[in-house]
Amino acid sequence: MKLTDNVHILNWVDEMAALVKPDKIMWIDGSEEQLEELRREAVSTGELIKLNEEKLPGSYLHRSDVNDVARVEGRTFICSKKQEDAGPTNNWMDPKEMYEKLYAIYDGCMKGRTMYVIPYSMGVIGSDFAKYGIEITDSIYVVVSMQIMTRMGKKVLDAIGDSADFIKGLHSKAELDPEKRYIAHFPEDNTIMSVNSGYGGNVLLGKKCFALRIASTLGRREDWMAEHMLILGVQNPEGEIRYVCGAFPSACGKTNLAMLIPPEEYRKKGWKCWTVGDDIAWLRIGPDGRLWAVNPENGFFGVAPGTSEKSNPNALAATRKNTIFTNVVRNLDDNTVWWEGMDKNPPRNAENWKGEKWDCTDGSKGAHPNSRFTAPAVNCPCISPEFESKTGVPISAIIFGGRRAKTAPLVYQSRDWEHGVFVGSVMASETTAAATGAVGVVRRDPMAMRPFCGYNMGDYWQHWLDMGKKLSDPPKIFNVNWFRTDDEGHFLWPGFGDNLRVVEWILARCFGEADAVETEIGYEPKPEDINLDGTDLSPDDLKNILGVDRELWREECKGIREYYSQFGDRLPKKLAEELEILENKLK
Repeated sequence: MKLTDNVHILNWVDEMAALVKPDKIMWIDGSEEQLEELRREAVSTGELIKLNEEKLPGSYLHRSDVNDVARVEGRTFICSKKQEDAGPTNNWMDPKEMYEKLYAIYDGCMKGRTMYVIPYSMGVIGSDFAKYGIEITDSIYVVVSMQIMTRMGKKVLDAIGDSADFIKGLHSKAELDPEKRYIAHFPEDNTIMSVNSGYGGNVLLGKKCFALRIASTLGRREDWMAEHMLILGVQNPEGEIRYVCGAFPSACGKTNLAMLIPPEEYRKKGWKCWTVGDDIAWLRIGPDGRLWAVNPENGFFGVAPGTSEKSNPNALAATRKNTIFTNVVRNLDDNTVWWEGMDKNPPRNAENWKGEKWDCTDGSKGAHPNSRFTAPAVNCPCISPEFESKTGVPISAIIFGGRRAKTAPLVYQSRDWEHGVFVGSVMASETTAAATGAVGVVRRDPMAMRPFCGYNMGDYWQHWLDMGKKLSDPPKIFNVNWFRTDDEGHFLWPGFGDNLRVVEWILARCFGEADAVETEIGYEPKPEDINLDGTDLSPDDLKNILGVDRELWREECKGIREYYSQFGDRLPKKLAEELEILENKLK
């Protein structure tokens, strides 16, 4: 049964159906009855495994193919008409060539299968921020995951009305052939095509594909920003809530900061933290000249390993019901899940992420390092009262961060917006398991957007500079590094909830309530201005974590110069000037 009379949607769905040739077509209306029927079907085929209804109500285990466990940056393409518009950090293919290649793979790939048509919204339906999409898929896992991650169903079609303004997305598991796996974006056509993958990051097309790669190009056209950022509200003892956005590459503490729990002495004084978003922020200029942000998503797609009662109790609590776990350990004794770092009691009678009998004593990992949970945001104990706001929240600070052993200090503030764009553009971190490839290599990840920017990164930086000119009251920009180590490799900063001590100084700077010291790289706190009560750190320890090693920074400048060179004349002149200023200050 078709749920809309919109000819643009109907024509496109008909065209895709003629290509993939499904046995039947099901329109997803978002009703619990329909979703429950699909979950039952997926359990009967083994696509999902129902978990313990008492301990994990409404929750399921999903296993992706063993060759299909992470985002595949090497198979992810931006297909703009001109190669230079995709830029040096993206894989590019001519749209005509890519369409031909994909259509050959898609031809008849849904024979014997059902084609599901999912209308979904990124952002609160009907808000000024909202953008709508239609994802076609042959995976029930995708349908039930999109129900968690987005707002979906008939209400979205009503909001689209008879408009042609929606993002088209076609996904098929096809044969799960890694040699024919493609995640292709056509920014000029508002189209996304994903084939031969079943892994969330490649197939939940509302997430990175739409909400970042396509949305970043829309934002540039329409004067807003789509960023790989958390949104956190910090409530002080006076009851005032101030908001920050933060961009961190994977495994750099992003989810922990998004779901921050204040240290005990802060809690006693009345400090609270509120999660608006853990991964993606859409930012628009408000009538007051400030940046306002919403989280376009409706759920969390979090990395499971390392998530524990100690490291992130709020994230763990979010997974207690109506959650889909992917590639984790299944405890056969009570039909629940486990992963490395959850606790120190691995199950004795268990299956690993591949579904094989697993012995926790043999040294092998039970859960895949990039195993995931897909959980509704409403489950999170610290979800912000502003989560469903149609106008978003005003952003006072933007925090960039990475994982650097020696170079970057604990925190520093940029001199102004332009310098802040420079600071974001040169972010670097050590690689993790969330992207396939070598682990532990330092790589530049500007604004944590390197894998997600839908166009030339040089033009993206220029868009940031242009946005700054349109803001009468821009957020202040900071850089943090929770991962500074001593010569033995021990972390010098306690991290986790104690990061609020740094965020407190950051917000005090935004509101003119704290002092700073100017250094070659920007403004740093005076050691006495970071509250260390309740920690084992002394002001001298803090001096150590805040130090700027000029020799290391001179080396850093060489790396930045080399990195910038690949952008040629697309590198904004302002950023080249900022690099020169830094080099001169370090002489």
